Amino acid sequence: MKKNTLLSLAESGTCSLLDPVQNVAHGIVSRAVLTTPALRLTLFHFAAGQELSEHTSKARALVQILTGTCKFSVGPTVHMLKPGDLLHLPPGALHAVSAPEAFSMLLTQVTESAAG
Repeated sequence: MKKNTLLSLAESGTCSLLDPVQNVAHGIVSRAVLTTPALRLTLFHFAAGQELSEHTSKARALVQILTGTCKFSVGPTVHMLKPGDLLHLPPGALHAVSAPEAFSMLLTQVTESAAG
């Protein structure tokens, strides 16, 4: 059973990284792809003009842009990301994102053990 994710932990499977979160006119929409205690994959779609203010995460993160472009700030550094770009964020990195146009991204978060 998939529960609230696009993929099941118990069996192999496929899903589209484009269809589940497209066609939002306003706001930010997210959809869980796969979730374990140590790993979380989430699809996001931002409508044009949307923003997430500066924040941090305890998890290591990889951001992969699927469609559109976005402005991703990591501390004082600003990255203009486009489809195919991959951004690494170490745990605790202060970051923010804004959408000059509609865009979609896949966020992969890895929670690392203190012993790791």
